[in-house]
Amino acid sequence: MAHLDLPKSPNVFHPEKPSAVGSRNSLAQEFRDQQSEVETIIREEVDKVMNHITAKLPKTALERLDVMGGIKEKLYNYFNQNYQNMFNRYMTTTEDEMVKKVRNFVDKEEMKTLARYTPRELAQLLDQIGGMDKFNTGEIEKSMINMFGHLMGHVQRGMNDLENDTNSILRQKVDVGAFVRGENAYSIVKCAFKDNFFKPKTVSDVKLSVNILDSELISPIFHYQITVNYLIKNLISKHLLELIDKDIEALKDQRADEGKEDLSDSEILFEKMNRVEEYTSDDSENPDSLRYKFLSKALMDRLEGLRAEIEHGEYDALNVRENLKEIMDNENIRNRGFNTAINSITSILDTSKMGYQYVENLKNARDCIIREYEDTDPSNLPDERYQVRLTYFDQEQLEAERAAYSKQYGEFNKEVMRLWDVVDQLYIDNRKKMDFDVLVGRLERKINRRMDKNPVGYREFEPYSVEDKEWNEVINMQPDETDMIKMNKPYINEKEEIKKRFKIMKEKLQKTYEEQNPIQRIAVEERLYYLEREFTTFDYKINPYHIQPGVVLDIDITSIKRKKYTLNAMANVLNEFLHGISKGFQDAAFASFSRRRSTVRDDITMSFGTTGDEEEGSDYQMDFLEESTTTQLTEAPEGIVDVSTEDDGLTEI
Repeated sequence: MAHLDLPKSPNVFHPEKPSAVGSRNSLAQEFRDQQSEVETIIREEVDKVMNHITAKLPKTALERLDVMGGIKEKLYNYFNQNYQNMFNRYMTTTEDEMVKKVRNFVDKEEMKTLARYTPRELAQLLDQIGGMDKFNTGEIEKSMINMFGHLMGHVQRGMNDLENDTNSILRQKVDVGAFVRGENAYSIVKCAFKDNFFKPKTVSDVKLSVNILDSELISPIFHYQITVNYLIKNLISKHLLELIDKDIEALKDQRADEGKEDLSDSEILFEKMNRVEEYTSDDSENPDSLRYKFLSKALMDRLEGLRAEIEHGEYDALNVRENLKEIMDNENIRNRGFNTAINSITSILDTSKMGYQYVENLKNARDCIIREYEDTDPSNLPDERYQVRLTYFDQEQLEAERAAYSKQYGEFNKEVMRLWDVVDQLYIDNRKKMDFDVLVGRLERKINRRMDKNPVGYREFEPYSVEDKEWNEVINMQPDETDMIKMNKPYINEKEEIKKRFKIMKEKLQKTYEEQNPIQRIAVEERLYYLEREFTTFDYKINPYHIQPGVVLDIDITSIKRKKYTLNAMANVLNEFLHGISKGFQDAAFASFSRRRSTVRDDITMSFGTTGDEEEGSDYQMDFLEESTTTQLTEAPEGIVDVSTEDDGLTEI
């Protein structure tokens, strides 16, 4: 048994000892001078940044910044610290962990030879309990993959922090661009900065809403109560589109081999549409239809109307329907997308040191609320806090949200106009000075009599009346709503009108009562301030008319203006989250861009004169070939390039 006490690799954690976990020094690096290598890289990066600064900033700004002194030294220390912490520890830990894994593997392989020198009973005992020879290298490979994945994740997170901090130092300001980088800026639905209600001078409130469309999700999200039939049809549709894409790629390669021009974007689109009928059809009643090529009509009919749950009394484990549903449930297609998004946002918050005390995951509603603190009363909360709400909306939900949003605005408008009438009547009854409206009322009859006797110029006589005025003098008259505006109401002008009415009502109350505070004024002002506060909260929300079906990430942040800790940390969280669940915006024109053949270049003829149209250029080439070659080219189909190996005077480009 003494032979079984084989030495194992050391499990030592130390920053300087060679081969220790987290060490800056490694035995695997042998004679390499790490310090000189690091200094060379850092010095080069600092010089690049300094050259960029000196090239971009004007001379006066450079003199004030003291470029050759303070900034260069700070950049050098900044890069040195981050580079040492990330790169050196990453390389050393990776190499040493690999050495330890190999040592353990060698130890396990040596254990196999013990059966030759130990009694048979001991060898059988080791075999029965699952000796080293019972396992393969799969677990070691998984461990190494996980190790590399975690290390690369930490390096990427460190680089994101470095990039955001560097941008913050160079810009010295906080705006929308501090949250989302350029490639994800299109996903922003609303981002608003405003002063905090309780501490407007020192604290800011930020509202950030991001909409990730269904087509952009890496893992698609479905509602919990979606039917199994819908899931299967969605999978078949996705498979059909992949087959069509493969056909288009094969067509592109064929045309390239034949020397024909590449297909344009519109031609590719039409080719895809024409090939749809080769894989599916609208004939849903015919069992032999192409739509039932992958799953028969009989099975599709059995799954009709089946949702996520089957009543206990109807469940039979031997039915075809139940087994088909079990296959779909085992793939976890229904819950995979939303669960992946929740795991992503929570893990990123954890690793970014953004703790949270409250989580409410409404799994069946596809809605998750995460708050840093459980309390919701702003007066009891610290100045650094956040709230994240991750929700999935389909088209039906958005229509309901839009209807509720329009109804809520209608109620606000009704109450504001009711208050407007009250304030206007108080102003009329208690005004102390002459204004234009009073003057018009007194002179209206005289003006009409004078114009009736002597009309002014060419204008036809129209009785002068205040009731005929269509402009409300609050906001400019707007054009009639089109069908597109009705389906996607922005409510920009309507909200602006209500805000201006609040301001006008305050001015009228001040003109009416001045420094007096009777009971009527107190009652009206209480109602006015209440409506204004509620309408500000309503205006701060997302307009559902601006959202498309997909995931909506709604973030509310409160942060101290001079510290901006939560703002900077949430920027890293948001960018990493978008990178993890979204494929991003894909432009079809760039996606379809393929290799360019040299034969379509205008300068391929290498002529010194100007070229005419395409036909003249081709005739010129043929004449040139006939004069300079001794062999005759065989007749070939139009558009095909002769690639024969005969000495025909052509050289490959």
